Amino acid sequence: MYPFIHIGRFSIGTFGIMLWLAAVAACWVLHRNFRRWKVDADAIGIVAISTVIGVLGAKLWHVLETPQLLVQDPAGMLLDRAGFAWFGGLIAGILALLWQSRGAGLSKLGMLDLAAPAAAVGYGVGRLGCLISGDGDYGIPTNLPWGMSFPNGLVPTTQRVHPTPIYELIAALLIAWILWHRSRPETPRSAGEITGEYLVMTGIARFLIEFIRINPKLYWGMSNAQVAAVGSILAGIALVLLARRTGKAVVPPQPVVESAK
Repeated sequence: MYPFIHIGRFSIGTFGIMLWLAAVAACWVLHRNFRRWKVDADAIGIVAISTVIGVLGAKLWHVLETPQLLVQDPAGMLLDRAGFAWFGGLIAGILALLWQSRGAGLSKLGMLDLAAPAAAVGYGVGRLGCLISGDGDYGIPTNLPWGMSFPNGLVPTTQRVHPTPIYELIAALLIAWILWHRSRPETPRSAGEITGEYLVMTGIARFLIEFIRINPKLYWGMSNAQVAAVGSILAGIALVLLARRTGKAVVPPQPVVESAK
């Protein structure tokens, strides 16, 4: 693994590089979705703001999971290049999208629906940063032929372990593909329905992957991420039911402007 790329005296973290590529991939998907829905909005700006806020949220959630370590070494915890919590990034990213919805001429749920496939792709590509840097997001030891070791990672291990970031990439791309085809303008769904499905599917994927992750089990035999995943699934189911009941449009109809006579 290559946590850093050294160029003379400078070192560039590979996690940061993959995070940038994840933002680029998400931006491309969101731009394509805006185009097919005929939404005139700045996908680059929306993704850039959401990415920055999402990363900050992921870091904040991670450090708050272990407050005793934060008190002992606040600078070390906050500046550590490893340690980002999926659920914190999800919540912060959603809040960032909600904040930007009005500027894009969309309802809050409409913005989330159009961004859902992009979020799935971005998350999957970003997980490759965890793989390349070896930041400890790998799984338990395995004898499977595709098991990997991370002797030079940020959190090194010489054992062959499950490459869980690759599993998450595959799951994320599958989720993105499903959402992309279920959110076509030709067969519009109620605003919030696609977002709810995203929360359910990504929650299920994260819940399952945690069984082979090295994260400690803290609550009822579940890890922090599994508890958060259950919350994501329940919130997603509730949102789907609410969306189907209200039946609001993803993209509000544009007012008709009469031509001057």
